[in-house]
Amino acid sequence: MRSGRPLRPLLALVVSGLLLGAAGCTADAADRTATELTRPAADAVRVAASDDPTTRSVQVSRALFAHAWGAVAAPAGDERAVTTAASAARRAHVPLLVTPSAGHPAAGERTPGDDGSSRGDAAVAAELERLGADWYQAEGDVSVDTDVPERDAPEAGDAAAVGRASRPATVVVADRRSDAPAVATAEAAGAHVVVMPAGVTDPAAAPDVVSTLHERAGHPTVFAGATFRALSDPGWTVRAAQGGWQLPHGGQRPFDGHRWTALYGAPGAPVLGVLGEQDPTATVQRAEQLAASYDGLGDEPVSPALEVIATVAAGDPGADGDYSRELPVSTLQPYVDAARRAGMPVVLDLQPGRSDFLSQAKRYESLLREPNVWLALDPEWRLGPDQVPLRQIGSVSADEVDRVSSWLAALVRQHGLPPKALVLHQFRLSMIQDRASLTQHPELDLLVHVDGQGSQPDKQATWKALHQDAPAGVHWGWKNFIDEDTPMLTPEQTMADVTPTPSLITYQ
Repeated sequence: MRSGRPLRPLLALVVSGLLLGAAGCTADAADRTATELTRPAADAVRVAASDDPTTRSVQVSRALFAHAWGAVAAPAGDERAVTTAASAARRAHVPLLVTPSAGHPAAGERTPGDDGSSRGDAAVAAELERLGADWYQAEGDVSVDTDVPERDAPEAGDAAAVGRASRPATVVVADRRSDAPAVATAEAAGAHVVVMPAGVTDPAAAPDVVSTLHERAGHPTVFAGATFRALSDPGWTVRAAQGGWQLPHGGQRPFDGHRWTALYGAPGAPVLGVLGEQDPTATVQRAEQLAASYDGLGDEPVSPALEVIATVAAGDPGADGDYSRELPVSTLQPYVDAARRAGMPVVLDLQPGRSDFLSQAKRYESLLREPNVWLALDPEWRLGPDQVPLRQIGSVSADEVDRVSSWLAALVRQHGLPPKALVLHQFRLSMIQDRASLTQHPELDLLVHVDGQGSQPDKQATWKALHQDAPAGVHWGWKNFIDEDTPMLTPEQTMADVTPTPSLITYQ
């Protein structure tokens, strides 16, 4: 039952305001019009990702409203009531709070902490108190133990009368239907709402989300939906998107919805691969033509890439004694620049000889700080203190790979870069020791690139053997050797005969 207590004039009551980054306070009703709206930090990021819909609705309200003259409540499991409540919340410019439905804790079971992490009707009552609400409207079977009177929400009338923060938030929701309360609260607060594509859980893999966060850089952000519990570093996710770099078919996650073909080799060295047969501009054009030969094959778009050997294993020790020739950044930069202009990633390949992968990777930090530059480690050329290239096949420990991946992941986070691919070349199990223990980072997509050459039966046997006991979640790459394979697979054969279909197909 709703009370019929007379309402005070609208303009004296409406004080909704964005809260991100600060705690709200309750103002005396007589002084409500003088309440200062909270101005959130431009880079503020909040996540409302509780599995419990009541808690999640409170989290969204806390993220977006410093104060509100009222609120609308509905049972979480009553879709019709939620729909009606959502319309009322938008009209009144107030939050929509959902109360527990059957199967959720009873009213008053727990009260929320500062993070809004409790469940039960008591959470809604506490949020009404925090908001300084003078009323709440109930839709459906709602019962809240609160001193705030229940009655119909008044019409807000002139939207200009509603206090808003100067930079309305961007609210990313996982699903418009299941997250309808979050959408209603966001729109009531004047926020911009963007919805994740169906089946996509990582914002970095959602082109519209990345574009929106880039366009609205400087606005606070809220991720609303249980899906986002998996976000390990929401702040980095937002900063990476705001940088604006996207892959050719949208998004920033290297292997989610993307497949690549790459030219492999070293600048000016045709003997090491087809990449070295032409200058950077012509290399990019050739890479585009290669990718075009895969058009219409498979269920994902195929885009071009380059894999450039940055350090080349050598037959003599050289001045530093490590049997590796480190190409200067100035030699590699033209390839990175030409690829970036074409929207194309570049993979820097390391052949360290008697050096180690991390030391060599750090030589190219300036390039790896660019959004389109990824990294590859080639253990065949990671030699022991008494080994020489082409006499022995090298190997690397999982610990050394982890040191590289930890450093690279930290570089990505520190500079707000989009996720990078970390490629591990392998054609023997012994080349990566303790491979199953490799650490994976959300900032990196790990790919095992199978480099076997020769007859197709031998290559397929290597491919299958390396898939056994592989780390969960890794992606896979395949190499076509133009001169050494007997025969080399055509694009149609590569897509049909190599199972699972590789995410990266290189040509040497």
